[in-house]
Amino acid sequence: MDVNAAVAAAAAIAGVLTGVIAMLAFRFSEREQKRPTRTSLHTDPVLPPGVDTVLSVLRSSAVVLDEADSVVKASSAAYALGLVRGGKLAVEPMLLMARDTRRDGEIRQVELDLPRRGTGRGEALAVSARVAPLGSRLVLLLVEDLTEARRIEAVRRDFVANVSHELKTPVGALSLLSEAVMDASDDPEAVTRFAGRMQIEATRLTNLVQELIDLSRVQNDDPLEDAEPVRVDELVAEAIDRCRHQAGTKQITMASGGTAELRIWGNRGQLAAALGNLVENAVNYSPARTRVGIAARRVTAPGGELIEIAVTDQGIGISDKDKERIFERFYRVDPARSRQTGGTGLGLAIVKHVAASHGGEVTVWSSEGQGSTFTLRLPEAGAARDRAPHQSGLDEETGGPTDSSPYEPLPAPEVLP
Repeated sequence: MDVNAAVAAAAAIAGVLTGVIAMLAFRFSEREQKRPTRTSLHTDPVLPPGVDTVLSVLRSSAVVLDEADSVVKASSAAYALGLVRGGKLAVEPMLLMARDTRRDGEIRQVELDLPRRGTGRGEALAVSARVAPLGSRLVLLLVEDLTEARRIEAVRRDFVANVSHELKTPVGALSLLSEAVMDASDDPEAVTRFAGRMQIEATRLTNLVQELIDLSRVQNDDPLEDAEPVRVDELVAEAIDRCRHQAGTKQITMASGGTAELRIWGNRGQLAAALGNLVENAVNYSPARTRVGIAARRVTAPGGELIEIAVTDQGIGISDKDKERIFERFYRVDPARSRQTGGTGLGLAIVKHVAASHGGEVTVWSSEGQGSTFTLRLPEAGAARDRAPHQSGLDEETGGPTDSSPYEPLPAPEVLP
C-alpha cells in the first residue's frame, strides 16, 4: 500500500507541474504576440496624419518606402509606370536614391529614362524622380512623367528650325534676285525675267506666312465657340473655285457629287480651309488632263452620324512609309514638286488639326502610280432627313463608291469647267 501511495503522490505532483508549465508557456506566448517585432515595424508602419490623403490627390506617381525598402504606400500611377512590382521598388537608381536620403536626410532629384512596359519597341519613358524623408523612418518618392513634355519640346524645336529654314529660302532668293535686277538695270528683258521670279518667291513667302498663321489659329482657337451648321455643298463649291485656275492650267477636270443637303457643325472658315487644302493638294500632285473628284455622303458610326467628304485624285500616289508622316508639319512626299507648286508642307497639318478640333479625323488611302483619296470624317449637324437624299454616282444599296477604289471620281458627276 505504501508503494501505491507513493506512485499516486508522484503522479499528482507531475500533473501539477505539467499544468504550471503549460500555463506559463501560454502566458509567455501571449506576451510575445503583443510585443512589437522588427518584422511588424517594417510591414505595417503608420503613415503620418494626412499623408495618405495628400498622396491620393497628387498628379505625380507616389511611393512610400520603409526601413527595409518595402513599399508602404503606392499610387495607381506608380504601378502603371512599372515603378512597383511585388511590393518592391523596381527601379534600381530610385532605390539607391531612397537609401541615400534615408541615411543623410537630404532631398534628391534626378531625371531618368525608363523602358516602357509592354511595347517591345525600345521606347523610353522620361521621368523626373524626387526623394525626400517622410518622418524618421519613411522615405517619399515622387515621380513625374515627362515623356509628353519632352515630345512637345522636340516638336516645337523642330518646328522653329523648319520655319527658319522655310523662311530663309524665299527671303534669300528675293535678296539675290534684287541684286540681279540692279546689275541688269540696262537689260529690260533680264529685269522682266528677274521681276517675275521675285513675284513667285514673294507669293511663296506670303503663302508660308499665311499658313503659319492659319496653323497657329486652328491650334489655339476653339472652333466650337463660333460653330454653326455649314452646308457641305458650299464648302465643296468654294474649294473648287479656289483651285479653278490651277486646274485649268493643267487641264484637270474637277467633279463633285454624292449626297446633297448635308451639313456639318463647326467653324465655317476652318472647314473651308481644310477642304480647300485637300483639293489644292489633289490638283498640284495630279498629272495634266486627269480628274479630281469630291464626294460627300452620310455614314453611321457608333457615336452618331458622320459626314464623309472624300477628295480623290489620279496623281503620283503615296508610299507606305510616307503615309505615316504626311500629316507632319513641313513634311513633303516630293520636295521637288513642292518647290514647283509653291507648297509649304503645312496644308495637311492644318487639315489634321481642323478635323481633330471638330471631333473628327482625316484618313488617307493611296497606291503609288494610281492616285490618292483623302477622307474627312466629321460629325453631322443634325440636318433634317425627311426627304430621300439625292445620290449621284454612289451605289444605291450601300451608299459607297461604284469602283474598287474607296472613292473614285464619280462616273456621272457634275463637271465644273
